[in-house]
Amino acid sequence: MELDKKQVREYIAKRVAQELKDGFVVNLGIGLPTLVANYVPADMDVVFQSENGIIGVGPAPEAGKEDKDMINAGGGFVTVLPGAQFFDSCTSFGIIRGGHVDATVLGALQVDKEGNLANWMVPGKKVPGMGGAMDLVVGAKEVIVAMEHTSNGQIKILEKCTLPLTAAKEVDLIITEKCVIKVTPEGLVLTEVSPYSSIEDVKANTGVDLIVPEDVKILTL
Repeated sequence: MELDKKQVREYIAKRVAQELKDGFVVNLGIGLPTLVANYVPADMDVVFQSENGIIGVGPAPEAGKEDKDMINAGGGFVTVLPGAQFFDSCTSFGIIRGGHVDATVLGALQVDKEGNLANWMVPGKKVPGMGGAMDLVVGAKEVIVAMEHTSNGQIKILEKCTLPLTAAKEVDLIITEKCVIKVTPEGLVLTEVSPYSSIEDVKANTGVDLIVPEDVKILTL
């Protein structure tokens, strides 16, 4: 079975949600990571923070029920949960830089074996800069990269990033539709493989030698 684009994004978001723990304060990057809020178990208390000044973000609103004044840092519509707070950028980045975010989930253009992250400079395109990602990956206690394993056939997990870095040696975990990879001082460790992939497929689509333990799990949701 091959997943379509929408299923790939949902699959990754569901797996990322399994990494979150009760009581966590979590920042979700723009794009795919925002889907994670839709898959947190109802009995788990996770507080989502948006860097544009909201804490207590809920799932995406139903179609037709969007509030134009309620958006995340990427301009996407959000809901807020009871007890949510709104504040300015100074307070928002005080939370981030002060080490109060337990985990940040963000996409990437490239990640390498040292946990270096490149996620802001798209070759040939004008971009405004790296934005809050630079602060988030340094300030959060855990950095989870949630991304498609490749992009238009281009390998994204490399021996060494070739694009300008957002931050150096800050990534802890990489979750794609093919696998879960843990960043360790010894290198990248393959911990789980998707039932839609295989160890051989993951290796063929990864630009660095992976450490493959004997007990690699099948990624289940």
